[in-house]
Amino acid sequence: MSLIKITNLTYAYEGGFDNIFDSVSFSIDTDWKLGFIGRNGKGKTTLLNLLLGKYEYTGSIISDAYFDYFPYEVSVEEEEVTAYELIEKWKPGAEEWRVICELTLLGLDAEVLYRPVKTLSFGERTKVMLAVLFSGENDFLLIDEPTNHLDSNGREIIKNYLASKKGFILVSHDRDLLDACTDHVLVLNRSSIEVQTGNFTSWWQNKEKADAYAISENEKHKREIGKLKASADRTARWAEKSENSKIGFDPIKETDRCISTRAYIGAKTKKMQSRVKNTQERIQREIAEKEGLLNDIESVTDLKLMPLTHHKDTLIECRNLSLSYGDKTVFQHLNLKLCNGDRLFLKGHNGCGKSSLIKAILGKVGFAEHVDEGGMILDGELDVASGLTISYINQDTSHLKGGLQEYAENNGADYTLLLSLLRQLDFDRNQFGKDIADFSMGQKKKVLIAASLIKMAHIYIWDEPLNYIDVFSRMQLEKLIETYKPTMILVEHDERFREKIGTKLVEF
Repeated sequence: MSLIKITNLTYAYEGGFDNIFDSVSFSIDTDWKLGFIGRNGKGKTTLLNLLLGKYEYTGSIISDAYFDYFPYEVSVEEEEVTAYELIEKWKPGAEEWRVICELTLLGLDAEVLYRPVKTLSFGERTKVMLAVLFSGENDFLLIDEPTNHLDSNGREIIKNYLASKKGFILVSHDRDLLDACTDHVLVLNRSSIEVQTGNFTSWWQNKEKADAYAISENEKHKREIGKLKASADRTARWAEKSENSKIGFDPIKETDRCISTRAYIGAKTKKMQSRVKNTQERIQREIAEKEGLLNDIESVTDLKLMPLTHHKDTLIECRNLSLSYGDKTVFQHLNLKLCNGDRLFLKGHNGCGKSSLIKAILGKVGFAEHVDEGGMILDGELDVASGLTISYINQDTSHLKGGLQEYAENNGADYTLLLSLLRQLDFDRNQFGKDIADFSMGQKKKVLIAASLIKMAHIYIWDEPLNYIDVFSRMQLEKLIETYKPTMILVEHDERFREKIGTKLVEF
């Protein structure tokens, strides 16, 4: 056991106007299973890179621990070699037998080490890298979103594996994973960093209570400020009136007012002016305290949606449907029905045909965006209602490039509304002028989500929409869908999200 002590850490991106971290101080224990929580673009991966010594900063990071990071980098050339050949590069001094032991815990045979990296699935690649990562001793491990692109079964394996380990920071937006695998949380709030004992759920419950208290106190401060301002105004008016009464004093004409009375009024006026000044200073203190209360509140803005209702109740129906590519059968004898108001989740391992079914549906309705069906062969019945309008999120973001205005024009979206929705999803205005290709993965996903929400549609088809999306935005989307009850087809492996909004489940 040892401590990682961070003191007065300050860091800004080169050319950036604002600090990502500003005089941040906290300590963490290398025995902890630490969940790392924060909105997209707030500096989670940046902090991991600072621990790794990749960036220059002011302040201090003191630790005896050796840091190692997941995922390991793989170049285009390295895709051609075996994972075994990369072990020494990834983790110098790692022993093969230890890696194989970790692979066994992850449910993989050692033979995957001797296959070219390019032949490994997302799940296999993730497990091989984790096996290498945990093959060392006394390292403190920095694990950055290990379950992205994994199916439900793969996520369950990773969850159980990490739950048996300790000595790591886990960056994840998957609440189920964070709850199962962590005993402390490190949270990037809006204006501070906090470390707390417990998992995501216990932290969130504590945060909701703290936020409710802060909002209540804020309301009390508002009322107090109102009273103080009213009192200050009354006092200021009296002082001004008294001051005016001293001007133009004529002892011959105003025999009822003597010099001593005028002196008394002057002293009283001075006293009242002092009271006005004190009250104004108190008002400023109250305002500053009120503003400080709300700095870290996660005010999750309510999003809006404009779903269309079709005149038919049944919108899509598959009867004994089979799908193949040439001689390769993807699935057989699929039956499902999508009705108005259904939120239908497609569940199954990667490669079982979930995305292929979505492509078949999009092709059937003549979806405007080109969808490559790639030699798809359908057998059985796939019926769709006529005149359907679809809003679609593709899991692939590699095509996103250019400015936001250009993107809006190319996709028939209202540019102003797009920016407004992105702000509601906690998008920084500084990003608006940048090329989308330079956005983070989470920011790219938010662009796709915002564009989908703008479109008025009968069915919203979202293929893995939440990869890289932060926890707070996920909860925003849950609330949106619960409120407007759109008809949806979704592929998403976030169990919490599915349990919250799903009405139907089809397992492949």
